[in-house]
Amino acid sequence: MSLNYVQDMTEGNEVKLLIKFSIPMLIGNIFQQFYNLIDSVIVGKYIGANSLAAVGATASLNFLTFSICLGLSIGIGIIISQYFGAKKEEDVKSAIANAVYVIAVSGIIMSLITCLLARPILQVMRTPHEIIDDSVKFLRITAGGMIAVAAYNAIAGILRALGDSRTPLLFLILSCGVNVGLDLLFVLKFRFGVAGTACATVISQAIAALGCIIFAFMTNPYFKLKKEHLKISWPIIKKCFKIGIPVALQNSMIAISLVALQSVVNGFGRVAVAAYTATSRVEQLIGQPYNSLGAAMATFAGQNMGAGKLERVRKGYHKSIIIVAVFSLAALLAAQFGGHIIMGIFVKETAVIDLGARAIKITSCMYFALGMIYITRGVLNGAGDAFYAMIYGVVEVACRIGFSMGFALIPAIGVWSVWTTTGLTWAISAIASIIRYRQGKWEHKSLVVAETVKRGV
Repeated sequence: MSLNYVQDMTEGNEVKLLIKFSIPMLIGNIFQQFYNLIDSVIVGKYIGANSLAAVGATASLNFLTFSICLGLSIGIGIIISQYFGAKKEEDVKSAIANAVYVIAVSGIIMSLITCLLARPILQVMRTPHEIIDDSVKFLRITAGGMIAVAAYNAIAGILRALGDSRTPLLFLILSCGVNVGLDLLFVLKFRFGVAGTACATVISQAIAALGCIIFAFMTNPYFKLKKEHLKISWPIIKKCFKIGIPVALQNSMIAISLVALQSVVNGFGRVAVAAYTATSRVEQLIGQPYNSLGAAMATFAGQNMGAGKLERVRKGYHKSIIIVAVFSLAALLAAQFGGHIIMGIFVKETAVIDLGARAIKITSCMYFALGMIYITRGVLNGAGDAFYAMIYGVVEVACRIGFSMGFALIPAIGVWSVWTTTGLTWAISAIASIIRYRQGKWEHKSLVVAETVKRGV
C-alpha cells in the first residue's frame, strides 16, 4: 500500500514532525482567512463601512450555526487519528465512509435552520437598522452554502488525521484565487454588494471541497473504499458523537458568547462595529500559527494515544510552548507599534482606524494566552478528552458574557469593554486549559485503547 499521502507521527523527532505538519496548515489557514480579508477589504473600501459592519455583524452567528458540523468533523478526525496510530486500517476506512453520512445530514439541517431564523436572531442581537438588511442577506447566502464549508472542513480534517496537511492546502490555494476573482467580478463589476462577496466565498469553498474529495479518493490509500466500508457503522457514529457533540457544544457556547459580545458591540454604534470587525480579522490572522500548531498537536496526540505513547505526547506539548512564546512576542511588538498601519488596510475612516489601533494594543498583551489555548486544546481533543470541551465552553461563555456586560456598564471603560473582555477571556480560558492538562485525566481517554481493552485484544 502506497503511503505517500499519509504521515505516521508516532516515530521521529517531535518538533520536526509538528513543524512539517504545521507549515502547510499555517499556509492553508492564512489562505482561508484571506477569504475574510479580501471580503473585508473589498467591502470596506469599495462598498463602505456600513457594509463592512453588516458582514461583521454575522460573524458570530455564522460560527454558531457551523459549530455543530465543525464539532462532528473534529470528532471524526480524532477517531481516525487514533485508529491510524493503532494501525487499524479497516476501522479507518469505515470511519471515513460514515463521516460522509454524519456531515451531510448535520450540514443540511443547520443550513435550513439558519436561513429561516436569520432576521429574527439578528434583530434580537440589536443589529443596527441601517445594516440589518445586508446582514440578513449575507447570512442567508453563507448559510445556504454551509454544506460546502462543512464538506471541505470534514475532508480536510480526515486527511490531517492521517498526517496529510498538504492536500487541503493545494485546494485552498486554488479556491482562494477563485474567491478573489469572483469578489472583483460580483462586487466591482456587477455591483452585487454584500451578496456578491457572500456568493464568492460559498462558490470558492465548494470548489475546494469538491476538488479535495476527488483528489483524496484518487490518491490516498485509505480512501480506497470497498462495499463493506460503506455500511452504516453505529459504533463508529456513536464514537463520532461522543467526541464531536461535546466539541460542538463547546463551539456553540463560544459562539453564543461571541453573539452576546457582538450585541454589546452593536450597542456602541456603527464605528465600533466596523472597528471590531477589523480587529477580529487581525485576531483571526494572528491566531493562525496557533491554530495550525494546535491542529498538529491534535493529530500528533491522537496518533500517539492510539499507539499508547503518552510520554511522546507530553514531549511534543512542552516543545510547542516554546514555539508559541517566540511567535507571541513578535506579534505583540507588531500590534503595539504598527496598529494604525494594520487598521488602515481594512478601512479609510480615521475614527475606525484610531479605535481599532488602540484596541489591538489591549488584546495583543494576551496573545501568548491565546496560543496556549490552541496547543493545550489540541492535546486534550486529540487524546479524546470530551469533558474538557464542556469545561472550556462554560469558561468562555461565563467570561465573555460576564465581562462584556459588566464592563459596558462602567462609564470609564465604555467601548473598551469589548477588547478588555476578549483579552481577559483568553487569559482565564488558558489557565483553565492548563489546569485540565496537568490533572492528567486525558491520559486515560483514548477511545481506541478502551475499545481494545474491552475486546480483550
